[in-house]
Amino acid sequence: MQSRIARSAKKALEAPHAMIYFAPELERETTALGLEPGSMSYFAGRAAPMGPVGPGVVAATFYNFNPELVATCIPKAWEIASPEKVVAARFRAASAALERLLGSETVRSETVLEAARLTEEAAEACPPAGKPLFAAHADLPRPKEPHTRLWHALTLLREFRGDAHIAALQHALVGPLEALVLQSATGKGMNAATLRRTRHWSEQQWSETAEQLTERGLLEDSGGLSEQGRELLEEVEQATDAASLAPWRHLGEDKANRLFEHGSALSARVVEGGAFPKEIFSHQ
Repeated sequence: MQSRIARSAKKALEAPHAMIYFAPELERETTALGLEPGSMSYFAGRAAPMGPVGPGVVAATFYNFNPELVATCIPKAWEIASPEKVVAARFRAASAALERLLGSETVRSETVLEAARLTEEAAEACPPAGKPLFAAHADLPRPKEPHTRLWHALTLLREFRGDAHIAALQHALVGPLEALVLQSATGKGMNAATLRRTRHWSEQQWSETAEQLTERGLLEDSGGLSEQGRELLEEVEQATDAASLAPWRHLGEDKANRLFEHGSALSARVVEGGAFPKEIFSHQ
């Protein structure tokens, strides 16, 4: 039951938040501050609520990016633009991107307003202990517009689950690159080429990690997941689900289902609006 609720939430609510990572509005806002497009804008935008932290903190909390890539962007980004300015730019970008993807009528609708209220109610029930990236974003002032409030609250839920997922990976002795290799072996989500490129791991590092996972019995010789590997990933997901239940226990089944209904409809609109480049995802 707990896995069903937690995964229903992830499926219904992820897209209206995740669209920010591909939105041209974000790059326009961050490059206007002087930040470099691509990795620097991404790292600075997501890390800015933590303040002018160093590359070690960003690599640790983001988990699966090569620390060498992070070090090329952080702390250089803070020498260009303060975290406060980056936070404001990210909110402006999220507002503009959602208005483009959903349309002016929808972002001002009762659906978005109710979804924002329910998401905020859920996010307020998330305990920050042991959730550093969530806690940093939760400390930010709440935006005023309903659709931007919704995006911020969805961001809180996403980072809350993300922090829990890192803890589950650590408990399972799955390191940053190992997590990416195992994820790509599922054939779901981003494909291996995109994960290697965007996380800045070399083909040699990737292949060596795959060999180690094969030796552990988590991958088949073909590169696909073994039964042991599938069981391990399911254990990680179940642990993540269990640690992500607080907002849904608080919200209750009726309100949660109402939010999932709104979230699914908004997610469909975001996807139909072309928020995500199809070529980066695996196809089964």
